[in-house]
Amino acid sequence: MTQKTVSSERGQTLSTLRNLWPYMWPSDRPDLKMRVVWATVYLVLSKIVLIGVPYFFKWATDALNNQFIAPGWMPTLLAAPLMLIAAYNAARILQAGMNQLRDALFASVGQHAVRQLAMKTFTHVHQLSLRYHLERRTGGLSRIIDRGVKGIESIVRFTILNMAPTVLEFALIAVIFALGYGLIYAAIVAATVWLYTWFTLKASDWRITIRKDMNQSDTDANSKAIDSLLNFETVKYFNNEEMEAARYDRSMARYEIAATKAWTSLGWLNFGQAAIFGVGMLAVMILSAMEVRAGTQTLGDFVFLNAMLMQLSIPLNFIGFIYREIRQALTDIEEMFNLLDVAREVQDAPGAMPLRVDRAAIRFDEVHFAYQPERPILKGVSFEVPAGKTVAIVGPSGAGKSTLSRLLFRFYDIQSGAITIDGQDIRQVTQKSLRAAIGMVPQDTVLFNDTILYNIRYGRVEASEAEIEDSARRAAIHDFVAGLPDGYKSMVGERGLKLSGGEKQRVAIARTILKNPPILILDEATSALDTATEQEIQAIAERGTHRALLDQGGLYAKMWTRQLEARDAEERLKAVKAGDDLGVVERGLKAG
Repeated sequence: MTQKTVSSERGQTLSTLRNLWPYMWPSDRPDLKMRVVWATVYLVLSKIVLIGVPYFFKWATDALNNQFIAPGWMPTLLAAPLMLIAAYNAARILQAGMNQLRDALFASVGQHAVRQLAMKTFTHVHQLSLRYHLERRTGGLSRIIDRGVKGIESIVRFTILNMAPTVLEFALIAVIFALGYGLIYAAIVAATVWLYTWFTLKASDWRITIRKDMNQSDTDANSKAIDSLLNFETVKYFNNEEMEAARYDRSMARYEIAATKAWTSLGWLNFGQAAIFGVGMLAVMILSAMEVRAGTQTLGDFVFLNAMLMQLSIPLNFIGFIYREIRQALTDIEEMFNLLDVAREVQDAPGAMPLRVDRAAIRFDEVHFAYQPERPILKGVSFEVPAGKTVAIVGPSGAGKSTLSRLLFRFYDIQSGAITIDGQDIRQVTQKSLRAAIGMVPQDTVLFNDTILYNIRYGRVEASEAEIEDSARRAAIHDFVAGLPDGYKSMVGERGLKLSGGEKQRVAIARTILKNPPILILDEATSALDTATEQEIQAIAERGTHRALLDQGGLYAKMWTRQLEARDAEERLKAVKAGDDLGVVERGLKAG
């Protein structure tokens, strides 16, 4: 890793920590701030008690070896070996209790930070443009949010509950060694800790790159799995289970390689840490053993130094783990903050007012729009939908019919021209009021993985069950729902897969009826158009009422004729399957 790369990553780390700080020290929650303060108090007290634990061990050892000289403050009863042993274990229990109390006090702070940032991210993602969501994979996006939330928990837990106590404990041990046993002991411990930490940071920086590769492979594999499962029926239609499994396995193979490297590098890191600490401990124990032999230290001192170092090894071992987790958490949180930094493509104009719907007259005036500059979709489209009228827009697949509804909903902004409702440019009104005035039944009806009741009520969440049933009757779905074992509480499955296409569409219509908007869009499928129609039609070429367009005998009339022919063919097929007399059916169709 180059110096420039390290500097860049440190800058990103500092930026991430600055963004995270308001969530760790919430300015609007003084109660949580007090919890942080008290948690810090118990943190310090627990470390003071922890440092005292080896002293009782030392004194108990000397007492059993008849070398103990009780400090002036210690009562005679407490100086007894058994009492010293009891005090040693009592101090350990007290220290553990303070640690748990500290964690309990800080739990609500950490979870508050997780909730606030997760909610902010979730809200922001819903505010991003349709273009962003079409270009991103849902599985990868959910993974970023999931890892970011877990990263916040790691930062809160490790920085406050582990890193700070470790630094405090090392400082106390260094002072005790220097004052009680000489600077040489403190110097050995300081050198050991410094070398241990330096090695840990260097090795962990190396491992971060490996972990990033592993995360990317994991995200890719997860995205492919979700994408395949969401398109379950399509996979079955084309008998491509083996192909999907192969795609997933290729992603998992990359993850396998990266994960193996991660575990291997972890082994080298752990071995190096053990070797460094082992050498430092060896030096201290040799010095102490020599002084015990010389009579300048007691056996209790030897035990004390050993116990203190063993006690220090636990948080030191956690330094490596904590650093790795913090770096990984920062990487995950950075991705989440990068997501929060994505600008919203469609925003309310400054001073935007709510849409006022009087007549619900819609006008497209010389509208130009392209998803990509090199591929224009609408080239100066103009038409009007008068108040109280129904207008059908007919054209081949790809002509831009669905685009018109997306522009009306303002999922995208047009490049030039204007779209108005009752004379109000939709770019000058609030998006919330605009979308509240429009109902939509899209080509591809997607339902929530919940009950039919929930999916219909989604149109107006405060609606009563009677209103929901009335909407279902008007959408010709009530009888079907009433006949189900669980009625309106029947689950529809993910994306509504438990319902047929027609049933899903009727649920969507009922949902829109319940919304009762002044403007209604029915975006129906046009996949039945044949190749000849695709070649004939390059734009929406005719305008007028249904009867006027038929009388013209032009493009619309041809398409209408093809539609009737397709319907007749479908009726004949149904009749044959039902065993009806085909001649009678044909006479009935002609009469109709």
